[in-house]
Amino acid sequence: MIQALALALFALADAPPRIGAKIAPFSFVDTRWLSRSLDDFGEKKAFVVVFTTVDCPLAKRVLPRVAELEKSWRERGVAFLVVDVGDDDDLVEVAANAVEAGLEFPCARDFDGAVRRALQPTRSPEVCVLDAARVLRYRGRVSSEERLGGATAAPVVHDLAAALEDIVSGRSVSRPETPLEGCKLNPLTELEPARFVPDYTELVQPILAQHCVSCHAIGGSAPFELETPAGAQRHAAMIGEVVLQRRMPPWFASERYGHFANERRLTDAERRVVLAWAENGSADSAGREKQPENKPKTTSNPVAAWRIGTPDLVLESEAIRVRASGTVPYRYVVLPHLFTRDTWVERVEIRPSDPRVLHHANLGFYTLGGDVKAANFITGQVPGGDPMDLGVGTAALIPAGSVLGLQVHHVPYGVATEDVIQVGLRFPRDVVRKRMRHHEIADMRFAIPPFAPAHPVRATRTFAEDSVGIGMFVHMHLRGRDMRYDARFPDGHNETLLLVPNYDFNWQTAYRWRKDAMLFPKGTTVECLAHFDNSAFNPWNPEPEKRVTFGQETTDEMMYGFLFYVHQNEDLELAIDPSNGGVIERSSK
Repeated sequence: MIQALALALFALADAPPRIGAKIAPFSFVDTRWLSRSLDDFGEKKAFVVVFTTVDCPLAKRVLPRVAELEKSWRERGVAFLVVDVGDDDDLVEVAANAVEAGLEFPCARDFDGAVRRALQPTRSPEVCVLDAARVLRYRGRVSSEERLGGATAAPVVHDLAAALEDIVSGRSVSRPETPLEGCKLNPLTELEPARFVPDYTELVQPILAQHCVSCHAIGGSAPFELETPAGAQRHAAMIGEVVLQRRMPPWFASERYGHFANERRLTDAERRVVLAWAENGSADSAGREKQPENKPKTTSNPVAAWRIGTPDLVLESEAIRVRASGTVPYRYVVLPHLFTRDTWVERVEIRPSDPRVLHHANLGFYTLGGDVKAANFITGQVPGGDPMDLGVGTAALIPAGSVLGLQVHHVPYGVATEDVIQVGLRFPRDVVRKRMRHHEIADMRFAIPPFAPAHPVRATRTFAEDSVGIGMFVHMHLRGRDMRYDARFPDGHNETLLLVPNYDFNWQTAYRWRKDAMLFPKGTTVECLAHFDNSAFNPWNPEPEKRVTFGQETTDEMMYGFLFYVHQNEDLELAIDPSNGGVIERSSK
């Protein structure tokens, strides 16, 4: 009898809320990895929550229709939200699905099951509609056209649209529940305790050393160190959260397009090890904290030595004061050196004295007396990024009469400080055969309307010679939402080179191809398509009511797609003086 009562209560607790039930507040994680709630939409007449999984075929067919439906209801006070509830779906791929379906409204992941517990969906793509008071008014399908076997030939009943018409008109929903086909969701269960406790030294520390310590070193750019066992133990819970969400290591390219030499992902096996350790491996069976022995470090502090080797020329900025709090506008810093001859460099490293405050720095050259803001881009430095190393036989040219300038973005961390930025240049030791070049795929004439949630901006460039790709770089500001590179080849085929579906201004990441892996025949055109989120839902947006145009400040916008390459058939045969980077003139004899 007691067992039967317990089962009945369990079933009642898991029963979906009835139509007319008040839904308790819930949170979700948006594609910026920020915790959000329905309150972030502001006052709305209705909220449409669509439950999906990344690989549900019916969801893939339905989402483009939902995208069109949202556009027609946006001005009538209805907010839409897609919530991914796949068991282990990657948030980057959730965002990629949204881009490819043309969604202009927010998407999210239900990492902790809060949304599922509140609304109890059973299939993907199930729809729940709440009114302004957060009362459940509709549950079911988008329309009768949704069938697992394909679209029906029968007249289509637009159930969701009819329910929304009733709600915004103040009527009872005539058909509050509709039958639903789709992908059956696995039961929502609590995470089971790890079946094994990984040994930190043997299994966990090598993973942290390979994927984390380049930033999380003692004195590194990250806010805490993971170089020692004690440092890792102190932050075990945080490590578990960011690894579970795939927020760390930071990588923003969708895995469905392109293969990159600098890809930063944990393997499934590595994730399992770190999550098992973070869950209960950092405390003993009695729940007391372990006191791990601080063994000698397996990695060296990345700010202690130049990663490009000893530079041949080091240029240094003046001390830049960074206040303790608030926002810091971009600074443009001119480095005190005039290049009196054409100078070739094969490695470049940008190194701050206080990496905690340097968000990013971009390096370029410009003619003395020109505008530092219009410098020709060479390379950049971001937390976790690699210095420029072009390899044997390839180099970048700094023309005679040029100086170097830095675009610098600092972020305060609570203590006033000074930062001195060094730029180290290493000249080629071998014959230079190819010059690194780049396409600046940019639009500087766009205008983003007020409150636009996904304003498109396009730009194209065409290869004038057979070329070999080196890598790509995406740059936007606070409203940047996503960007993709698409190539149209002379033989008629198209290829997506890169999709960054959830661009994050805080991570100016480069995407490098493996050597000689990406060929661009003469006449290949590359298009960059970016979307900008000027809506009030964007938490970084300073002025959603503002019409936004191109500008140098963070509160303005930029749309840059940089594509670096060399000419495939070029052979410069330049012998370089390693003491100054200049060309050694050949004898006339």
